[in-house]
Amino acid sequence: MIRINLLPHREAKRKARRQQFYVLLGLVSVLAGLIWFLGFSIISRQIAAQNEKNEFLKREIASLDKEITEIKKIQDQTNALLARKRVIEALQANRTETVHLFNELAKQVPEGIYLRTLTQTGPKIALAGYAQSNARITTLMNNLDESPLLENSALVETKAETVANRRLNAFSITTMITRQTTAAGKPGPGGK
Repeated sequence: MIRINLLPHREAKRKARRQQFYVLLGLVSVLAGLIWFLGFSIISRQIAAQNEKNEFLKREIASLDKEITEIKKIQDQTNALLARKRVIEALQANRTETVHLFNELAKQVPEGIYLRTLTQTGPKIALAGYAQSNARITTLMNNLDESPLLENSALVETKAETVANRRLNAFSITTMITRQTTAAGKPGPGGK
């Protein structure tokens, strides 16, 4: 005898395929969600690790900036101290300069010359005074140029004046003092 299946087998197959589709869809969705979650977690961990590295670098850069400012302060202090040292050395080298200048002027001023003023501005010295004649002024300038301490003498002005009923020549001379440098501990001019 022939058996006829009156059950809706196609519908049962359709239902089974639909369930299978939904199960596979659910599995694929769970698998996609799991992959997305794993990728998100990995990326989040990498971002967090990079942020930690960035914060560490920022802290180190800030500490290095502080050290750089301290180093600059120390360099400024060192430069200031070196400048002071150079000034002190220059003063030390030229401390007897005034004594030598007056000594040299006493040697080089000929008879008949009377100095009124002596002004020093840096290495420049201005002399003003009276002379009995212009020849004595010339002798004074020659003596100053031949001096080892003075150089570049120049006559600024000369004019005839009457002082205490005597006719004298008023003069003004500029000259330069030769800065003597002490090399390797050797004394400057006249230094001991």
